Amino acid sequence: MIQLRTRIGAGLLVMAGLVSPMPSLAGSADDIRVLKEQLHQTQKMLETMQKRLLQLEQKQSEQQQAQEQTRATVRQQAETVAEVAASAPSGGSASPNAFNPQISAILNGKYQNFSRSPGKFAIPGFPPGDAAGLDERGLSLSESELDFASNVDNLFYGSLTIALQESGGADVEEAFLQTLSMPLGLTLKAGRFFSGIGYLNQFHSHHDDFIDRPLPYRAFLNTQYGDDGLQLKWLAPIDTFVELGGEIMRGNTFPAGGDAHHGTGTWSLFMHTGGDVGISHSWKTGVSYLQSRARRRDAFDNQGNTLSGFTGNSRLWLADFVWKWAPGGNPVNRNFRFQSEAFYRSEHGQFNTPVSFYDGRQYGWYTEGVYQFIPRWKFGLRHAELYADNHGTAVTPGSLLDDRHNPRRDSLVLGFSNSEFSRIRMQLARDDTQSKSDYQLSLQYLMLLGAHGAHQF
Repeated sequence: MIQLRTRIGAGLLVMAGLVSPMPSLAGSADDIRVLKEQLHQTQKMLETMQKRLLQLEQKQSEQQQAQEQTRATVRQQAETVAEVAASAPSGGSASPNAFNPQISAILNGKYQNFSRSPGKFAIPGFPPGDAAGLDERGLSLSESELDFASNVDNLFYGSLTIALQESGGADVEEAFLQTLSMPLGLTLKAGRFFSGIGYLNQFHSHHDDFIDRPLPYRAFLNTQYGDDGLQLKWLAPIDTFVELGGEIMRGNTFPAGGDAHHGTGTWSLFMHTGGDVGISHSWKTGVSYLQSRARRRDAFDNQGNTLSGFTGNSRLWLADFVWKWAPGGNPVNRNFRFQSEAFYRSEHGQFNTPVSFYDGRQYGWYTEGVYQFIPRWKFGLRHAELYADNHGTAVTPGSLLDDRHNPRRDSLVLGFSNSEFSRIRMQLARDDTQSKSDYQLSLQYLMLLGAHGAHQF
């Protein structure tokens, strides 16, 4: 840069000499004065150019420093992202961006009509919870959701789901943290979450291909079992999918109640395994066990038969099986899913109002098949049945626990999904839960706003 300034100065002097008239040796004093003025102007011009050059050099140096700092920041962020991605389990909950939480909303609206009054709905032979009944007739804004999920860092993932009730208000449906890098294939979840028992229980209702949950879920689990607690899962390090898990829950929700054993009144065990058959077929099956202690659990019956304050033990066994088919492993154009679950529950204890002894054995199962015959369109069929074998002073003719009728229900659904963010469904059902058939029509829209993680198998 110094050489450049020297060359510029020399060049300017040469130019000044060429432009200025060359005075003769015998020139007058005026000629000498003019030459001195031109030399002075040339020096001022050179000083101005030198100042400008120094300013440019300083600006260039500042820009280089800023670029180096930017590169260092980008490298640091890239290394952090790579570290988080490397520690996250593949296909698991770690898909949300490590720095920007995924935020989404599920909009859920319905129209429903029933041939019988929904206020008279009951499940004979079963002491159901408060959510097992039917919705009101007509148009309604059903339960919508707000979801927030993100990696906390390279060790933890967090998720929060807020349920917006159709009558107003909001409930915390799920709020949990989950580990990302525990050794030996272990994963720990803590907070409020849906239990891992069965197949369908762990999913939110907008995941389902039918508008409502199968009849056994309504009778045995009040549509879905979720509670506050701890869950530990182990994934076997082999090619075949094998997962073992267990939970300790507070025991505040149906089929438990009353927070027995100082807030540890429920526990569960479950096992799932699965795999692929060729490139077009995949399967998953499992068994689960849920044991809960109820204290003063209420049973609701819209027909006026009410048994309040059940205190006793409830044991539930589940078995589930799912088979999926997609030609060439590509489910975009066509796919089929067969799904079935079986339930068996044993309960014994007593009700406080009226005071009565109760010993119940209940069974139930459902089977459904859903076929996507062309892109965006799918239809499904589902059949469900319940059986009860109840004993005790609480079991009298006409009471809520009267087991002389076997409830059953058949449903047909037709759904259209313009994209993975929108779904419109129509469902027809014949409900023989009670002695007289109830013919039901349901229409539903589900709209997803924002980023929402993919569901499991």
